[in-house]
Amino acid sequence: MAVESQDMQQGVQAGGFEDRRVNTGDIELQVRVRGTGDTTVFLFHGVTANLDVWRPIAEDLAAQFTVVAVDQRGHGRSDKPASGYTHTDYSNDVIALVEQLGGNGGKDVVVGHSLGSRNATVATARRPDLIDGFVGIDFTPFIETEVFDSLEARVNGGDQHFADRDAVIEYLQNRYQKIPREAIVRRADYGYVRDGDGLRPLASPEAMAQTVTGLRADLAPFTEDVARPALYIRGAESTLVTQAAFEATRRLRPDLGYQLVDDADHYVPEEQPRAIADSIRSFIAGL
Repeated sequence: MAVESQDMQQGVQAGGFEDRRVNTGDIELQVRVRGTGDTTVFLFHGVTANLDVWRPIAEDLAAQFTVVAVDQRGHGRSDKPASGYTHTDYSNDVIALVEQLGGNGGKDVVVGHSLGSRNATVATARRPDLIDGFVGIDFTPFIETEVFDSLEARVNGGDQHFADRDAVIEYLQNRYQKIPREAIVRRADYGYVRDGDGLRPLASPEAMAQTVTGLRADLAPFTEDVARPALYIRGAESTLVTQAAFEATRRLRPDLGYQLVDDADHYVPEEQPRAIADSIRSFIAGL
């Protein structure tokens, strides 16, 4: 499995992707690049996750686009500074990556799940001259305080030491009950590192605590300021983005796109990857 070392071989791998380190001027981020299309799609995961959760979607889209999946700051194999986990810090990373890896003759589109959706929204609001549009999956304005309280408890409870790979997989499957086993295995194999006689998460616990606190910041002003096309997607069974929050966002910006994905809770990209890949393609076709 891929947990033996935190260092990853850079360059083109047998799976048809290239792992790179990108210096943003502040930190270094780990990215995985597939495809060679003129349009570049940037994929940003949710809190505690990693770039490999996007694998089926990235492989699907790479037939048509250049696809850049990102380990966000504090996560995976990217740098983990002691501080700097606000929406400004994260969106600065999004902007730096688009500046460095986009501009290939087509569109530059950012796609985010959960934390990544928040960051995509903020970055697009800040830089409409740079980003041509975004797809935000299961994170919108108007998420209720009690929902954030529950999320914070789950995230802070994830910093554990596990005896072996099987223990990691069992923990993740119990935590994410609708995510298919093959997606759970991807999370386990990429997102954990050997530590003594067991395994621990690559995601920094200090970074996760700061990040989940930062998610409470009001997203509505940034959504109001978005001047590019956008699509918000919600899992039909999501308890993080309630129907009330989703409809309040629609009332705030009725001109943006909205989509409900059946048979999915919060973790839509891993539970319904084909539907998300199709939605991204359709969104780009309409730009």
